[in-house]
Amino acid sequence: MTESDELILAVNSGSSSLKFGLYRNSQAECDPALVLAGGATGIGHSNGRLQVNDLSGKALIDQAYKLASQGEAMKEILAAIAQRAGQKPAAVGHRMVHGGPHLREHQIITSALLRTLEAATQFAPIHIPAALKLLHETEKLLSGVPQYACFDTAFHRTMPETSRHYALPERLYDEGIERYGFHGLSYESIVCRLGDDLPARVVCAHLGAGASLVALRRGRSIDTSMGMTPVGGIPMATRSGDFDPGILLFLMRTENLSADQLESLLNRDSGLGAISGGESDMRLLEDAAGKGNVRARLAIEVFAVAVRKTIGAYAAELGGLDLLVFTGGIGEHSASMRERICHGLEFLGITSGDPVWCSKVRVLPSEEELQIARITCKLHR
Repeated sequence: MTESDELILAVNSGSSSLKFGLYRNSQAECDPALVLAGGATGIGHSNGRLQVNDLSGKALIDQAYKLASQGEAMKEILAAIAQRAGQKPAAVGHRMVHGGPHLREHQIITSALLRTLEAATQFAPIHIPAALKLLHETEKLLSGVPQYACFDTAFHRTMPETSRHYALPERLYDEGIERYGFHGLSYESIVCRLGDDLPARVVCAHLGAGASLVALRRGRSIDTSMGMTPVGGIPMATRSGDFDPGILLFLMRTENLSADQLESLLNRDSGLGAISGGESDMRLLEDAAGKGNVRARLAIEVFAVAVRKTIGAYAAELGGLDLLVFTGGIGEHSASMRERICHGLEFLGITSGDPVWCSKVRVLPSEEELQIARITCKLHR
């Protein structure tokens, strides 16, 4: 088998999902070519599903599965790949949400990297243990096949110290408490997609259940809304985003909340769902608001205002704005949310109405699996 025949598996794991893209590696400068794509949803629930599509998007497999873990989901995905592609991947690239203070570059996964990742668990206690478990399961299923870690935080390592440094004692900064930033693979994919059309001053908004923004100067991250963890920044579906940290002290004193209880509050019981009274899906919130639901309307407005304020702040930091990019599920599909966000940004040259008609605004898909494949191909050569 020649190098150009090798298959690269890009894996993008979520809390109850496992998306993948299978790509054909190439020595050429062009992107790796998609062979299969899909994933498993509803992992850990009774309504699990496995879908595998060909490069045209046609469903080859679409059936209900009860998958107890991401390891089981990976086993079924690899079985589907063996059946449809006829060979196993030559390398696997994994999206890693957080690598802690010592893992800031995409790299091959070694025993030393795994030990470093294990030591960084407290930086992302929801994400890192699950990622480690999946890495070990994949190693069992694909023994001897090299695996590569593609860190969301790597893209933001170009941020200046003024953006990374919190106003906390220096000893805490030395221990790794700083702004890391996330959605890096999504932002990398946008920069790659724009290529020579990328202007000097760009704000990109990745808006989905998890949401963040980044300020790009000549394609490099100089500031981003998420912080040490993916909880920070703008309010999200169930995450709080930024707020007065004194509230945590208040809750610890008045309600005796533990660290685990606070983590659940901030990650699962806050955000748009908390404001609306239970609904966190933007599509359903927009439907409810259209029917007169006041709390749904408030959640929508809080979200739009938070995004708009961040765009304005980043435009000031960049010294102007050449392009605003929307991506992510909400950013790509909700024209009404884009319009709400952009209303009031006329001073930046963004016209009213659906902003996609403005030359300063673009809507682009987030291509995280493709970006993982690009990185893995480069590292694997």
